[in-house]
Amino acid sequence: MNRLYDMEPRVMDDEMLKLAVGEQGPREEAGQLAKQEGILFKDVLSLQLDFQNILRIDNLWQFESLRKLQLDNNIIEKIEGLENLTHLVWLDLSFNNIEAIEGLDTLVNLEDLSLFNNRISKIDSLDTLVKLQVLSLGNNHIGNMMNIIYLRRFKALRTLSLSGNPVAENEDYKMFICAYLPDLVYLDFQRLDDHTKELAEMKHQYSIDELKHRENLMQAQLEDEQARREELEEHKVAFVEQLNGTFLFDSMYAEDMEGSKLSNLPGLQPSLTASFTYKDKFVIICLNIFEYGLKQQEKRKAELETFMECVQEAIQENQEQGKLTIAKFEEKHLLSLNAIREESELSNIETKIVEHSEDITALLNVLMTLEMQLVEQLEETINMFERNIIDLVGLFVENVQSLYPFLEDPLGMHCGPGAPAHNMCRDLENHHHEKLLEIAINILEKIVKGEMDEDLPDDLRSLFIDKDTIVNAVGASHDIHLLKIDNREDELVTRVNSWCTHLLDKIHKDEIMRNRKRVKEINQYIDHVQSELDSLEYGDLLD
Repeated sequence: MNRLYDMEPRVMDDEMLKLAVGEQGPREEAGQLAKQEGILFKDVLSLQLDFQNILRIDNLWQFESLRKLQLDNNIIEKIEGLENLTHLVWLDLSFNNIEAIEGLDTLVNLEDLSLFNNRISKIDSLDTLVKLQVLSLGNNHIGNMMNIIYLRRFKALRTLSLSGNPVAENEDYKMFICAYLPDLVYLDFQRLDDHTKELAEMKHQYSIDELKHRENLMQAQLEDEQARREELEEHKVAFVEQLNGTFLFDSMYAEDMEGSKLSNLPGLQPSLTASFTYKDKFVIICLNIFEYGLKQQEKRKAELETFMECVQEAIQENQEQGKLTIAKFEEKHLLSLNAIREESELSNIETKIVEHSEDITALLNVLMTLEMQLVEQLEETINMFERNIIDLVGLFVENVQSLYPFLEDPLGMHCGPGAPAHNMCRDLENHHHEKLLEIAINILEKIVKGEMDEDLPDDLRSLFIDKDTIVNAVGASHDIHLLKIDNREDELVTRVNSWCTHLLDKIHKDEIMRNRKRVKEINQYIDHVQSELDSLEYGDLLD
């Protein structure tokens, strides 16, 4: 391998980068001007740093627009420092000392990657490079034929180079790659013909079919997981995630070992004729909160969409009026400038200039008036939306936290209109606690009297030492359950209120920024037309 041992390792500092950018910039007048005024790294699209004896990739974070990077023929040992180069399309790291593929996760737009002539022994860590079309890995240490199957995930890959690796010495090398990478067009700089592909497919058909079956199963699993993640995100947006099942109930017992033991006490479970267990009733309440939360989220979403439509319509209508006003002024502006140029009398020139200056001032007033009208209109729209969204959030919080009049009582608990949603959970827990305590004390009395017919597990019997022990155990379990219920309610209320606050703050800030930007645009345009008028010097006009 070509390694520049006769030079000292170099650091990628600003001096090196500025020199490289300057040397590779345009040679014409614009390029010379850019050199004089300084070239912004963020605007550079291509950077060539080959044969620089670079040991470590560094200081490239400013090249955020870079599309092509050439780092071949250096002594780089590790792929790093490329995180900000998200627009990179072409990357050459050939002829270096790289031992592992890494540090490429953010380069999602990369199409051409060369790692030729390095020390790489495994093909991996390329998962995010979904646009990869060309991959050069020749002259490395790749020896496992099965490792090539990893490349099947890159649907756009058309050109692959692996010559010079131990794997390429395998007699089945070409047929194996043709079979497992059927969309490949070029292998080791040679075009793959259809006949070879057909033979390869027949030779490896059984293995390929089996692999495709596994891939389909994995794809289905990934799609299911993605669907679950998306569904969970929707539930989080509605602030009711994990309330559509047993999660909250299970979490109450996850840290309550004694409560888990006590839940198996004889007489605590309902009879065969009972409709619902304690867990059933608890989960039904959570499901009601969940369904109500999703409905309220749809209302908030609809309110926000309506608001955004109103804002965009108002801005668009105002912009059309502004464009029409400017178009009319432009016609008059050109005529006025021509009239001033053609005028020969100094007094008439001065009069026309003053008159047109007044026209420009009038235009400024009209445009500013239009903007002020828009500001007032949007302020009214924003205030109305703010009232509506605060009311919706307040109603949601009130019904979840305090008043829950829209739920029918599914449990036979006689919790009529006005019954708190989470209070229903608390009431149910309180009822369960009272029943548990009563049963536990009765069992203790039976144990003391020797009248206990049923055998209790040893870990459960250890709680029935005396009345204080069992009462404390039941009470501690109850406290844990109430704390879980309280924490979930507090989390819901805090998050929805925080969402509302941040949303309204952003809307107000966005409007302030829009207004400032528009006022700046108006002033810049007025300055421009005024400068055109001011540039008509009397001497030039009279000549």
